[in-house]
Amino acid sequence: MGSSSEPRQKEAKVKTSEADAGYLAAQAQVRTIPTGLTVQKIRERLIEFVLFLCAASSIVITCGIVWVLLAESWHFFQNVSLFDFLTDTQWTVLFENPRYGIMPLVSGTLVTSGIALLVALPLGTTIAIYLSEYANDRVREILKPILELLSAVPTVVFGYFALLFITPMLQNVLPDLPGFNMLSAGIVIGIMIIPYVSSLSEDAMKAVPVHIREGS
Repeated sequence: MGSSSEPRQKEAKVKTSEADAGYLAAQAQVRTIPTGLTVQKIRERLIEFVLFLCAASSIVITCGIVWVLLAESWHFFQNVSLFDFLTDTQWTVLFENPRYGIMPLVSGTLVTSGIALLVALPLGTTIAIYLSEYANDRVREILKPILELLSAVPTVVFGYFALLFITPMLQNVLPDLPGFNMLSAGIVIGIMIIPYVSSLSEDAMKAVPVHIREGS
């Protein structure tokens, strides 16, 4: 019994010494790690700082735009009456006696927006109903990219399209129509916003629960 217990005691002592050596090695490695910022922490702090600069730059740019608008508006209204600006019916800033009435701009915007809605709402809603309820996957894969490309066309291109194509076509029907008119502008704006109307309408239709859709 005594002879058999001696190897076991020696083996236990060897394991204990190995464990002590591993513990001491781990302690030595811990002691070699610097107490300051490691490289990984420095990188994380640098990324956080860059992201903070990006976020702060957008806020600073927005505040700068607002400041410029307010400063220029202050100088403008020192020379032009606010009442005349809001009620005058003429906008002739390049004439000898300039007038700064905003009513023609507001009325033109409202008229062209109304014409655009009359064009875009029926067409956009019809396209959305077709894509959501009737079109198969293949047709949807073809029409959706076409609508997305239409929404990516620059507005300058739409302006030339209205001036060089829509206006001459309308003048064949309405001979007295001038070259610069709100009808062609409203029609082209309506064509321009059809992708947005159809996309929003399709998303709204897909969000309706199936049982409500079947009930309707």
